[in-house]
Amino acid sequence: MPTTRDDSKDNINKEVADILLKTKEPPVARFRLLSKGMEPYHRLYIRDAEFDVVGDKACLACGNCIDSCPVLRRDPKRFEQTEQRTSFALESCVGEDCEQCYSCVLACPQVDTAYKDYIVDEVIPETIQPAPRITSLDNYFMALIALIIGMVIGVFLAR
Repeated sequence: MPTTRDDSKDNINKEVADILLKTKEPPVARFRLLSKGMEPYHRLYIRDAEFDVVGDKACLACGNCIDSCPVLRRDPKRFEQTEQRTSFALESCVGEDCEQCYSCVLACPQVDTAYKDYIVDEVIPETIQPAPRITSLDNYFMALIALIIGMVIGVFLAR
């Protein structure tokens, strides 16, 4: 029985999200706890009817956050500290060396889509530095340099 889609990013607690995103360590576990937890449409089939996982916020140990982390991809020896593939293992392996790329949050199947949308739409564009603007003065200097180079080339060809 599928439920309705996650809330829009307007209904999330942005103040708490911003505090978590500014912390210099992997935020995936904290965002998982802020989320609603397991939903019936997450395709985790359990045959025992008494064990209901809907709403459970515990880490599934799927390893998506670990696989997406650029710090661990660059230095795989860090992961030799533990054999677990959980968000807590990610925190212990990466710690304060986190690059705050938020790929772990985006890869976690238990983090609500609303938080992921907020990160992609509003947080990540703020961290990417815009390209420097080319002003008309820059174009003027480039034209002047091109003219000088053209004159030098013309002098050598005229000889």
